[in-house]
Amino acid sequence: MRSNWALTKDSFDALLAWLDPNRESAACKYEAIRTRLVKLFVCRGCGESEDLADETIDRVARRLSDIQSSFTGDPARYFYGVANKIHLEYIRRRPLSTPPPTENEPEDEREYECLERCMQKLSSSNRELVLQYYQEERSAKIDHRKRLADQLGIAVNALRIRACRIRALLFDCVQKCVNEATA
Repeated sequence: MRSNWALTKDSFDALLAWLDPNRESAACKYEAIRTRLVKLFVCRGCGESEDLADETIDRVARRLSDIQSSFTGDPARYFYGVANKIHLEYIRRRPLSTPPPTENEPEDEREYECLERCMQKLSSSNRELVLQYYQEERSAKIDHRKRLADQLGIAVNALRIRACRIRALLFDCVQKCVNEATA
């Protein structure tokens, strides 16, 4: 949940110094952490992944004076722990049931058309993987994904990562397509 606290230049500088004494290395680490946070939220199906990543960074920066002296290890781990809590908050504040989009709404239709176009741009193997990955529901989904991983000769976690990467590509493609259509 957002508060009135805002990331200032001083707090950002302190955050970078915590990541690495060398400012250039710290900036690279910051970018890598932010990119990973965005991907983490995208893979978890969060529509506001960049905002949630920024909220994570803000919270870590806000708490930095409390944790800096006692936290040991890679600071990125702390960011990911905070991100998990923010994801839980996101789930709690999401409406329990979202009504399905109606076909009369032009924006939804445009998104669907863009998704179709973007699916066609995928390689046939990636297209088939993502279609197979999102079949079934509840426990049947778990069993289906285990069988799919076995068919591909990979671990279930590797399958999740592949599906997440394909979904991120699709998300970017659809966003670009929708933006071009509304421009």
